[in-house]
Amino acid sequence: MHDDRYSTDVLAGDWKGRNKPVIPTQPATLDLVVEDIRTGWAGAITRVEGKMVELEDWKGRRRTFPLGGGFLLEGQPITLVAAPRASAGRARTASGSFAVEQERARVARSSRIFVEGKHDAELVERVWGDDLRIEGVVVEFLSGVDDLDQIVRDFTPTRERRVGVLVDHLVPGSKESRIAETVARGPFGAHVLVVGHPYVDVWQAVKPERLGLAEWPTIPRSMEWKKGICKALGWPHETQADTARAWQRILGQVRTFADLEPQLLGRVEQLIDFVTEPTA
Repeated sequence: MHDDRYSTDVLAGDWKGRNKPVIPTQPATLDLVVEDIRTGWAGAITRVEGKMVELEDWKGRRRTFPLGGGFLLEGQPITLVAAPRASAGRARTASGSFAVEQERARVARSSRIFVEGKHDAELVERVWGDDLRIEGVVVEFLSGVDDLDQIVRDFTPTRERRVGVLVDHLVPGSKESRIAETVARGPFGAHVLVVGHPYVDVWQAVKPERLGLAEWPTIPRSMEWKKGICKALGWPHETQADTARAWQRILGQVRTFADLEPQLLGRVEQLIDFVTEPTA
């Protein structure tokens, strides 16, 4: 017996598609960032209706495209298909927690969470607001942390009256880290938890993909960071009102905890656990 390589029909089977690459299908889920190959338009999926998908780019502009082939996901070709309808179940809050139906906000606890920065406080409210109201946790805005030690002393925390603090740019050797260490060594240190994220500004805690970016631009230290970001992105940046509008544009891209970096998520959850921990 011998192998007769001439006995088979080379045209048998799917000989035309034998070497074609297989393009995977991808459900068109909300907030997924894709790019239309034909036009180069990239954005997050905001709506799927019938056989059309709507994409919103980092400038807030929206366009619709037909579902199917011709899209890129992280640089790789995909075929967008309608996502299967989710089965009915318990709704979740923006933080990922199960929503509590028909439950009134709890009477405020005596414990507090202080958040440095107006934008930081708005971001916490957007993602964790429902959870905090159910838990009865009040969030107070701090314009800065230079006087944090005195603020804590005036509040006089106890085991039943705790204080959590979220600080910008809490990295070793920073002014913020020295202030946190002073509070921890103070007379109320056992009932206070100061945590922070490593970012120059809380804007960076929003995943850059939500704005259609691969990463946040690097801004020289000689330039005010927020204005530098706006300038790098081609946004108006001359006035405080320009900066405020830029933040609202960024905040508008945050829908759930999945739009934020883990370095912020973990710290906020840590604070909530700290101020709601049973004292018994």
